[in-house]
Amino acid sequence: MLEIKNVYKTFNAGTVNEKVALSGLNLTLNDGDFVTVIGGNGAGKSTMLNAVAGAYDVDSGAIVIDGIDVTHLPEYKRAKYIGRVFQDPMMGTAATMQIEENLALALRRGKGRTLRSSITKAERAEYRERLARLDLGLETRMTSKVGLLSGGQRQAVTLLMATLQKPRLLLLDEHTAALDPKTADKVLSLTQELVEKDNLTTIMITHNMKDAIRLGNRLIMMHEGHIIYEVSGEEKKKLEVSDLLEKFAQASNGNFANDRMLLS
Repeated sequence: MLEIKNVYKTFNAGTVNEKVALSGLNLTLNDGDFVTVIGGNGAGKSTMLNAVAGAYDVDSGAIVIDGIDVTHLPEYKRAKYIGRVFQDPMMGTAATMQIEENLALALRRGKGRTLRSSITKAERAEYRERLARLDLGLETRMTSKVGLLSGGQRQAVTLLMATLQKPRLLLLDEHTAALDPKTADKVLSLTQELVEKDNLTTIMITHNMKDAIRLGNRLIMMHEGHIIYEVSGEEKKKLEVSDLLEKFAQASNGNFANDRMLLS
C-alpha cells in the first residue's frame, strides 16, 4: 500500500542551518499494516509523514501509494488517497462551521463540489450514527460549531473526518500529544476501533513507547532520518519499554533518546 524508496530530504541545503531530515529512508507497508513510529526529536518522523502527504518535496527517491507513484504529485492531488490527523486539535477542521458541515466536506474530499452542494437526509443519518459511536454525545450537537468543542472532542471529529472515506493510507502525527491522559486514551481507543473496522493501512507517530508497543502490528524506530530498528508480530507483543530503550542506545551508539521520549 505504501513504498518509500531511498528518500532523501535536506532543509536549508548549503547554509549554516543545513539539516538532513531524511537520509536514504526505506519503508514498505502492506495493505492493513498499522505501524507505530518512535524516535527522538529531529529523527525525521514528521518529515516522513509530510513527504508522504506531499507537504514537502523530496530531494530524491520515490513514494508510491497503492501502486501509484505520487512522488511529484502536489499535496491536494494526494488528498484522495490519504487521511491525516495532526498533533494540534485546531488543525484538520473548520472552527466556524458546524460538525455536520465539516463531515460533509470530508465526505466530498477529492470530488467535484459546488456552492449548491447540501447535506442530504441520508448523509445526516450516517453522520449521526458515526458520531454516536464516538460516545461523546456529539450526535445531538451536529449543528454546533466545531470551534466550541473541547480539544478531545475536536480531535475525535478530525479522526472521524480522516477515516470517513476509508483512505488508502491514514497518517497520525502524534494526534494525542496535546490531550490530557484520559482524553488521549479515549482518542487512541477510537483510533484502534476505526482502523480495525475498516482495515486501514496506518502510520502513527508517538512519543509514548507503551502506546507504540500496544498498538499496531509493526513498530519502527527512527534516528537521524532513517530506520534503525523494526519489530513486528509476536516479537513486538513481547516487548517492554526497557527493551526499546536498550535498542535505541545500541542502534544510536549511545546517543540516548530525548527527555520527552523517556518521560512518555
